[in-house]
Amino acid sequence: MEYLGLYNYWIAVVLLMTGFYAVIAKRNMVKKLIGLSLFQAAVFLLYITMDKVEGGTAPIFTADGAEQIFSNPLPQVLILTAIVVGISTTALGLAIVVRTKEEYGTIEEDEIQQIDGQDTDGYEGTPKDSDFSVSARKHRAENRSE
Repeated sequence: MEYLGLYNYWIAVVLLMTGFYAVIAKRNMVKKLIGLSLFQAAVFLLYITMDKVEGGTAPIFTADGAEQIFSNPLPQVLILTAIVVGISTTALGLAIVVRTKEEYGTIEEDEIQQIDGQDTDGYEGTPKDSDFSVSARKHRAENRSE
Protein backbone atom coordinates (compact mmCIF):
# COMPACT_ATOMS: atom_id res chain seq x y z
CA MET A 1 0.00 0.00 0.00
CA GLU A 2 2.99 2.27 0.41
CA TYR A 3 3.38 2.31 -3.37
CA LEU A 4 -0.04 3.93 -3.78
CA GLY A 5 1.20 6.94 -1.83
CA LEU A 6 3.59 7.66 -4.69
CA TYR A 7 0.77 8.20 -7.17
CA ASN A 8 2.46 11.18 -8.84
CA TYR A 9 5.41 8.96 -9.79
CA TRP A 10 3.01 6.36 -11.19
CA ILE A 11 1.26 9.05 -13.24
CA ALA A 12 4.63 10.23 -14.56
CA VAL A 13 5.57 6.67 -15.55
CA VAL A 14 2.23 6.12 -17.31
CA LEU A 15 2.59 9.42 -19.19
CA LEU A 16 6.18 8.56 -20.13
CA MET A 17 5.21 5.16 -21.50
CA THR A 18 2.16 6.53 -23.33
CA GLY A 19 4.20 9.28 -24.95
CA PHE A 20 7.01 6.87 -25.84
CA TYR A 21 4.52 4.43 -27.37
CA ALA A 22 2.94 7.20 -29.45
CA VAL A 23 6.32 8.37 -30.76
CA ILE A 24 7.44 4.85 -31.67
CA ALA A 25 4.24 3.15 -32.85
CA LYS A 26 2.12 5.83 -34.51
CA ARG A 27 2.52 6.59 -38.21
CA ASN A 28 0.74 9.95 -38.18
CA MET A 29 3.20 12.80 -37.60
CA VAL A 30 0.75 14.89 -35.55
CA LYS A 31 0.17 11.92 -33.23
CA LYS A 32 3.93 11.55 -32.89
CA LEU A 33 4.17 15.21 -31.85
CA ILE A 34 1.38 14.72 -29.31
CA GLY A 35 3.29 11.72 -27.94
CA LEU A 36 6.44 13.81 -27.71
CA SER A 37 4.52 16.49 -25.79
CA LEU A 38 3.14 13.85 -23.41
CA PHE A 39 6.64 12.53 -22.86
CA GLN A 40 7.89 16.04 -22.08
CA ALA A 41 4.99 16.69 -19.70
CA ALA A 42 5.82 13.49 -17.84
CA VAL A 43 9.43 14.61 -17.40
CA PHE A 44 8.19 17.98 -16.15
CA LEU A 45 5.92 16.26 -13.63
CA LEU A 46 8.74 14.02 -12.48
CA TYR A 47 11.10 16.94 -11.84
CA ILE A 48 8.47 19.00 -10.05
CA THR A 49 7.53 15.96 -7.96
CA MET A 50 11.14 15.53 -6.84
CA ASP A 51 11.18 19.20 -5.84
CA LYS A 52 8.58 18.80 -3.10
CA VAL A 53 9.95 18.41 0.42
CA GLU A 54 7.65 17.24 3.22
CA GLY A 55 6.88 20.32 5.32
CA GLY A 56 8.99 22.54 3.08
CA THR A 57 8.09 26.11 2.25
CA ALA A 58 9.14 28.61 -0.37
CA PRO A 59 12.80 29.61 0.10
CA ILE A 60 12.09 33.05 1.58
CA PHE A 61 14.09 34.01 4.64
CA THR A 62 12.28 35.84 7.43
CA ALA A 63 13.61 38.57 9.71
CA ASP A 64 13.46 36.40 12.83
CA GLY A 65 15.96 33.92 11.31
CA ALA A 66 13.95 30.88 12.40
CA GLU A 67 15.18 27.48 11.21
CA GLN A 68 12.94 26.39 8.33
CA ILE A 69 12.82 23.61 5.78
CA PHE A 70 12.79 24.86 2.21
CA SER A 71 11.73 23.24 -1.04
CA ASN A 72 14.37 23.36 -3.74
CA PRO A 73 13.50 26.06 -6.33
CA LEU A 74 16.04 24.91 -8.94
CA PRO A 75 13.83 22.21 -10.55
CA GLN A 76 11.05 24.75 -11.01
CA VAL A 77 13.40 27.15 -12.77
CA LEU A 78 14.72 24.37 -15.00
CA ILE A 79 11.21 23.23 -15.86
CA LEU A 80 10.16 26.76 -16.85
CA THR A 81 13.02 26.78 -19.33
CA ALA A 82 12.16 23.27 -20.50
CA ILE A 83 8.52 24.28 -21.08
CA VAL A 84 9.64 27.08 -23.39
CA VAL A 85 11.94 24.72 -25.27
CA GLY A 86 9.14 22.12 -25.47
CA ILE A 87 6.68 24.61 -26.91
CA SER A 88 9.27 25.75 -29.44
CA THR A 89 10.00 22.16 -30.43
CA THR A 90 6.31 21.43 -30.87
CA ALA A 91 5.78 24.57 -32.94
CA LEU A 92 8.72 23.71 -35.19
CA GLY A 93 7.46 20.14 -35.52
CA LEU A 94 4.01 21.36 -36.53
CA ALA A 95 5.55 23.71 -39.08
CA ILE A 96 7.47 20.77 -40.56
CA VAL A 97 4.27 18.71 -40.64
CA VAL A 98 2.46 21.51 -42.51
CA ARG A 99 5.31 21.75 -45.03
CA THR A 100 5.35 17.96 -45.43
CA LYS A 101 1.60 17.97 -46.04
CA GLU A 102 2.07 20.63 -48.74
CA GLU A 103 4.87 18.67 -50.41
CA TYR A 104 3.56 15.09 -50.16
CA GLY A 105 -0.18 15.55 -49.64
CA THR A 106 -0.13 13.35 -46.53
CA ILE A 107 1.24 13.27 -43.00
CA GLU A 108 1.30 9.48 -42.70
CA GLU A 109 4.87 8.24 -42.38
CA ASP A 110 4.41 5.03 -44.39
CA GLU A 111 2.76 6.87 -47.29
CA ILE A 112 5.64 9.38 -47.40
CA GLN A 113 8.16 6.54 -47.42
CA GLN A 114 6.22 4.88 -50.23
CA ILE A 115 6.24 8.12 -52.27
CA ASP A 116 9.97 8.52 -51.64
CA GLY A 117 10.51 4.85 -52.51
CA GLN A 118 9.24 5.52 -56.04
CA ASP A 119 12.08 8.02 -56.56
CA THR A 120 14.94 5.64 -55.75
CA ASP A 121 17.35 4.04 -58.16
CA GLY A 122 17.23 0.56 -56.64
CA TYR A 123 19.04 1.27 -53.41
CA GLU A 124 16.90 2.00 -50.36
CA GLY A 125 17.04 5.68 -49.49
CA THR A 126 19.24 6.69 -52.44
CA PRO A 127 17.45 9.27 -54.57
CA LYS A 128 17.71 9.36 -58.35
CA ASP A 129 19.03 12.43 -60.08
CA SER A 130 16.62 14.99 -58.76
CA ASP A 131 16.72 18.67 -59.69
CA PHE A 132 18.67 19.41 -56.54
CA SER A 133 21.36 16.81 -57.13
CA VAL A 134 21.75 17.82 -60.80
CA SER A 135 22.09 21.50 -59.92
CA ALA A 136 24.52 20.61 -57.12
CA ARG A 137 26.67 18.65 -59.58
CA LYS A 138 26.64 21.54 -62.07
CA HIS A 139 27.63 23.96 -59.30
CA ARG A 140 30.51 21.72 -58.24
CA ALA A 141 31.68 21.33 -61.84
CA GLU A 142 31.64 25.11 -62.35
CA ASN A 143 33.63 25.69 -59.19
CA ARG A 144 36.27 23.13 -60.19
CA SER A 145 36.80 24.76 -63.60
CA GLU A 146 37.43 28.21 -62.07
